[in-house]
Amino acid sequence: MQYLLASLFGAITPFCSCSSIPLFIGFVKGGIPLGVTFSFLITSPLVNEVAVAMFAGTFGWKVTTVYVVSGICLGMIGGYVLGKMKLEKNLSPWVQQMIQMNNIPQEEIEESQSSLIRRLPQIAKEALGIVRGVLLYVIIGIGIGAAIHGYVPSGFFEAYLSGEHWYAVPLAVVLAVPMYANAAGIVPVIQVFVAKGVALGTALAFMMSVVGLSLPEATMLKKVMNMKLIGIFFGTIALFIILLGWLFNMVL
Repeated sequence: MQYLLASLFGAITPFCSCSSIPLFIGFVKGGIPLGVTFSFLITSPLVNEVAVAMFAGTFGWKVTTVYVVSGICLGMIGGYVLGKMKLEKNLSPWVQQMIQMNNIPQEEIEESQSSLIRRLPQIAKEALGIVRGVLLYVIIGIGIGAAIHGYVPSGFFEAYLSGEHWYAVPLAVVLAVPMYANAAGIVPVIQVFVAKGVALGTALAFMMSVVGLSLPEATMLKKVMNMKLIGIFFGTIALFIILLGWLFNMVL
């Protein structure tokens, strides 16, 4: 149930990967299980209200429903699988230190509790600390995405993803990783792909990978987890996206 709630919360919040990572840190620091926070981190950039409206207007409600349900299920299953791996030790020392600072006896918590107004300065200080910690990685990630957008030739992706080849979906995922965009921004691109002969499942796999597995996101995640955990996270979600892409190509 907690994985479903985390995925639904991710779906209704209009955050891209840049905005989701600070929330991910806050959830982990607050004691929420890592697998549940991964469910939010996976679903939040994949599904949002603007993208749903654009999808409905472009592809109809059948495809939109498939997109929303698959995004939520991907978050639930991915979070559950990652949670079972017990990966907390692979969080960065910075995040682990914040978790340890938060693990104080309940008696001390009750003694230190005060009104929300009194706690606002401390809340603001902690929020600013998180922003400072990830700001450089956000800037680097956005810069990488912008550079790739500017230098990739027009029509490159359509040329390699068109057709019904079995390898089109895995190739779409691999090609999407260096890109960076939010779900709403990538919908017009997906429309062009489909119009040029790219199978809908392949196009959806590309979209999910762009918004959920981008190289800029990996750059930002480096602040909160080590490379092993980033590799496990990306590999697990990439595998699920490939399987979904193949399934969509068979049924849509």
